Amino acid sequence: MFPLILTHPQWDPVALHLGPVQAHWYGLMYLLAFAAAYALAWYRTKSRPDWNADMVADLVFYGAMGVILGGRIGYVLFYQLSEFLANPMYLFKINQGGMSFHGGFLGVAIAMLFFARKYKKNIWNVLDFIIPCVPTGLLFGRIGNFINGELWGRVSDGGYNWLMLFPQAVNEDNELLKQTPALQSLAQTFMIDGNNYLLLPRHPSQLYQAFTEGVVLFVLVWWFASRPRPRMAVSGLFVMGYGIARFITEFFRQPDADQGFILLGWMTKGQMLSLPMIIGGLVLLIWAYKNQIYDWGSQKNVD
Repeated sequence: MFPLILTHPQWDPVALHLGPVQAHWYGLMYLLAFAAAYALAWYRTKSRPDWNADMVADLVFYGAMGVILGGRIGYVLFYQLSEFLANPMYLFKINQGGMSFHGGFLGVAIAMLFFARKYKKNIWNVLDFIIPCVPTGLLFGRIGNFINGELWGRVSDGGYNWLMLFPQAVNEDNELLKQTPALQSLAQTFMIDGNNYLLLPRHPSQLYQAFTEGVVLFVLVWWFASRPRPRMAVSGLFVMGYGIARFITEFFRQPDADQGFILLGWMTKGQMLSLPMIIGGLVLLIWAYKNQIYDWGSQKNVD
């Protein structure tokens, strides 16, 4: 037996009831993410005379549109393409959930192109400026995943004190127990709607991702961007850092039921999409230090 197994609290997905208006936890996490991005970007203007508060407000608006549209479109194209081809209106069924970081990343990149054109800035100048503010949004997003009890981790027999029972995974757990009877020794009884069910201990991978993609990546990129770096270097570090963090934490996250392991018998869709980010980020870093173009600071050499 495990010395301690936590159980997911199964919070109400609605955080606030304001008369007929309901504020969902995930919506609040998005609000906090955009607010944090604005505050951090505004703070960065203190050391960047080529940026001001009005630009930051516009930048965050463009970014929010990129996250929402790109995240949804990316999820549908990357994870639910067959569903979309059978029913194109599935794209608009946002009540069923479904957002993709990789889609949101591409959406933000496109939005930043429009912003850069509007303000006549180099796109890499824009990305290097805003990217240090992005990991806090990832942090809030993963906390939202945890509160909603979604995207849970893989079953573990490691006996770690932080493993959790996810009642939301009851169907998956019972199907897994049928397929692998040896897991019976790990199962614990849990009452749901007056009936006893067997649940398996899982990694709270949402929290692992919140820590790596949110806290660790924020500290690393914010520190790196606090002094002048060659153009594209900050963007490259973030892209490579996120790719590495996501690739590693995917080993603890349960693959989507309709995706499974899609390459080599062990690689998930998230890992497959992260590999180009790792390679691309490294290329950007090498290219940045080779060209040595500085947009600000004492080493500035472009207008």
